[in-house]
Amino acid sequence: MRIATDDPRRADVLALLDEHLADMYATSPAESVHALDPEALAAPGITFWTARDAEAGDLLLGCAALKRIDDDHAELKSMRTATAARRRGVAGRLLDHVLDAARAAGHRRVSLETGTQDYFAAARALYLNRGFEECGPFEGYALDPSSTFLSRAL
Repeated sequence: MRIATDDPRRADVLALLDEHLADMYATSPAESVHALDPEALAAPGITFWTARDAEAGDLLLGCAALKRIDDDHAELKSMRTATAARRRGVAGRLLDHVLDAARAAGHRRVSLETGTQDYFAAARALYLNRGFEECGPFEGYALDPSSTFLSRAL
């Protein structure tokens, strides 16, 4: 598995992000969907990575992004594993990579928002297993029964 910065507007990434957004809207109320579109993921202040299988013709396995909030604080965004790549450790490897990158950039905290629905249970478990703890809303978010807020010191 190779993890590298990438362009969220690549054709295969667009398909994965479309799937991501469709699932978000299918499982959460529209006002509780905080996923970024590809143009937003390409904006300054956001680093976007993909995980790819070089042995399978550079097959896209997943993606994640880190949005700078300030010098000390960043937000994990658009964490997604391709359906065919689930249960292969892609999400864990991507998350570890993003946390290492955040640390290297000098951030002292990474936070995220994810859903409260059963659909998001595996994601919440991953984050909690990697040291994230529940917190209140941050950086413009509001309390929402469909949102769980998590944060981790680096």
